[in-house]
Formats: sequence, structure tokens, C-alpha cells
Amino acid sequence: MKNIGLTGGIGSGKTTVSKILIKNGIPVYDSDSRAKFLMNNSSDLKSSIIENFGLESYKNNNLNKKYISRVVFNDKLALKKINNIVHPFVYKDFLEWKKKFFFKYVVFESALIFESGSYKKNDYNILVTSDLNERIKRVVKRDKVDKENVLIRINNQWKDEKKIPLADYIINNDFISKTNKSVLDLIDTLDKLFK
Repeated sequence: MKNIGLTGGIGSGKTTVSKILIKNGIPVYDSDSRAKFLMNNSSDLKSSIIENFGLESYKNNNLNKKYISRVVFNDKLALKKINNIVHPFVYKDFLEWKKKFFFKYVVFESALIFESGSYKKNDYNILVTSDLNERIKRVVKRDKVDKENVLIRINNQWKDEKKIPLADYIINNDFISKTNKSVLDLIDTLDKLFK
């Protein structure tokens, strides 16, 4: 079974692409929601986060998202540290998850496939891109945060120019009708590649 990586900067529309893939019967692992689940439910991961970021990391036994966000989005080393702690747990969870499927390939959706180097473990990598202003608007609306907050997060990720040479397939998600067609073309491509 092949691993297909799906990534894109915050607000680019990875989730939109994932939903189209799922609608077409393709299994997609959502690493963001699984990471949140594991940070709240894995005692080993919790211990490691507390050890590295202090007791304030958890409130009433749940991840203190406000505290963690404040710490990691203002400090590149702290961001790298938390990614290095969480990523191995998520990847192990993904390997367990994919055992449930008997399919030619599964999709691993993650914001940091290129930044973390995990793209090297995939057989094929898809990058979702979108206009920067559009991305900002989407995240402001979705997360109810201000533009400055979004820009801090965007600046903590690689620019598309750095990711494009590493991607096998690029989907531009500025217009949903074109995105839909691009995803169907992608499925055709994957079906031909991985028979």
C-alpha cells in the first residue's frame, strides 16, 4: 500500500481537497485532528509535552491550547521542539490506522510534510496552493483570529516556492470548481501510477 502525502500552508484548502478525496472513496488520515486527540489522550505524549513545556501545558487534564500557541508561534525553536515531540506519535498512529484498509494507497494529510522531512517517507506528494490574501481571509473567518495572528502562523511555515520543487502534484485551490476537477484528475493519475 502506497503512502500519498497531502500538504499545503495554513488556509490553502487541504481539508477541502481531503473532503473531495474521501467523497471519492479514498482513505485520508487527518494528522491535525489526530495530533490534537493524541495530545489529550496519550499519557506518554502528555508527559513529554509537560516535561518540555511545563505544567501550564495542560489545564484540567486537557491541552492548554492558548498557552502552547503563545509559546510556539513566537519561538521557532519551541515550534520545532513541539513538532519533533508530537510527529513520531502521529506517524506511529498513522501506520496503525492504515492497517484497517485494503486499498492501493492511503493519503496522509499534514501541514508540515515538507518542513518535517516526512515527505521522503511518501511514495507521492501533493501540494495545495492558494492566493495569500485568500488564505488569510479563510483563516481569519475559520479561527476567528486577526490578520497579524494568521501572518505569524504563515511565516512559521515554508513558502510555496520552497515546497513546489518537492511536490509531485500541485492543486491550486482558488476556485472550488477548478479544485474539484484537479482532484478528480489527481485520482486518475494515482490510479494509473499505483495499479
